[in-house]
Amino acid sequence: MPLAKEVKTKLIGDYHRHNTDTGSPEVQIAILTSRIQQLTDHLRANKKDESCRRGLLKLVGQRRRLLAYLRQADYQRYLGITESLSLRRK
Repeated sequence: MPLAKEVKTKLIGDYHRHNTDTGSPEVQIAILTSRIQQLTDHLRANKKDESCRRGLLKLVGQRRRLLAYLRQADYQRYLGITESLSLRRK
């Protein structure tokens, strides 16, 4: 189940860099984090849902790649997004 339009719009508004920004790494990471939390809650209730687990692992990998890119490109923005989303850093 995808994110609700209101939730996605709020995330874009919170993490955008300018008014028409919808695809910066910060916005993508925030949306993926929200989706990962949603799927994690679903998997706690439905432990045998293997297709959902596979989708969750794909999203986690995608977020990890975006974080690695942002860390290399602009370390200060990386620190800001990991702090605001409470993500662990390596």
